[in-house]
Amino acid sequence: MHAPRVRSALLSPASAPLVVDLGYGALPVTTLELAARLKVVRADVHVVGLEIDPQRVATARSVAERAEQATNVEFALGGFELAGLRPVLVRAFNVLRQYPVEDVTDAWSTMQAALAPGGLILDGTCDELGRRCCWVLLDADGPVSLTLACDPLQIERPSDLAERLPKVLIHQNVSGQPIHALLAAADRAWAAAAGHGVFGPRARWRAMLTALQQEGFALEPQRRRLRDGMLTVPWDTVAPAEPGFSGSAPPSGRPQPETRPAPQGGRPQLRPRRPV
Repeated sequence: MHAPRVRSALLSPASAPLVVDLGYGALPVTTLELAARLKVVRADVHVVGLEIDPQRVATARSVAERAEQATNVEFALGGFELAGLRPVLVRAFNVLRQYPVEDVTDAWSTMQAALAPGGLILDGTCDELGRRCCWVLLDADGPVSLTLACDPLQIERPSDLAERLPKVLIHQNVSGQPIHALLAAADRAWAAAAGHGVFGPRARWRAMLTALQQEGFALEPQRRRLRDGMLTVPWDTVAPAEPGFSGSAPPSGRPQPETRPAPQGGRPQLRPRRPV
């Protein structure tokens, strides 16, 4: 909500901006929290939670009826096509991680085609409590940046975030790839900044960021230097080093994490799915 491009997307429309929370899961907790936080930026924001399971939509509507923060929030059936809506912002968290990596660019393209002018997409993955989180920011033209975010109290080293990389990058965390180089450099800088740990892990995180900048990484400045544990780089810094890469699977021979099997009947459809 504090990223300059996100704020601009929310504040630019003359009328109430539309935001989609795609694949909110069994309960609408994330959608309601998203709406409450975005209303701090713009009070008339309208948030729609989309799910492909009719029962989840019915449950969300029932919960919203009893929630104080449910003003200008609704729930509907929909997937990557965004139910025909034209949002200025889409949050798709823990959705694409459940699909084969070769489906990523098709899903991106489907969502991009539905964006309002100047719209943005956040494709990311986080742990259950949101203490380890990574996301790609996209506009209508493609990926813009990668953000790694964490509670520094909850990590041993920055590369602990590797398990939460977005689907487009998680298979690329191998030697020779830019994302692997970034995480390795962050680990080295984190280790070198161990002395700052006496002032707390956030001070150590800031020292790590300074070291990375001195090493030549183009990091975006943090909004709250004393609190945030974030690292944002331009997409070019971490884009997979493969000619013509568009989110496809890594070449054979590279180690790959286990992936979820496709449902019976073949390849999964491009629709968000969440574990119950």
